[in-house]
Amino acid sequence: MQGLHNGMAAGRLLGARWVKATASDGRDDCVELAQIGESIAMRNSRHPDGPALIFTKSELAAFVDGSSKGEFNVMIV
Repeated sequence: MQGLHNGMAAGRLLGARWVKATASDGRDDCVELAQIGESIAMRNSRHPDGPALIFTKSELAAFVDGSSKGEFNVMIV
């Protein structure tokens, strides 16, 4: 999809199939991702028309790898 950019309204990603994290509780921890072509979009599901962050698959893979190794744990404790 052309015209993808960080901060675009997530509601503009027509046809996106959003997947909610199982840790999302519908009130505070609301994270969803959708694959859009070769990109991955992330949004706060409490604000479905709010801004989306757009990542390449390799960017998201690097984040998931770092997360699984605990590299970001200092930010959440």
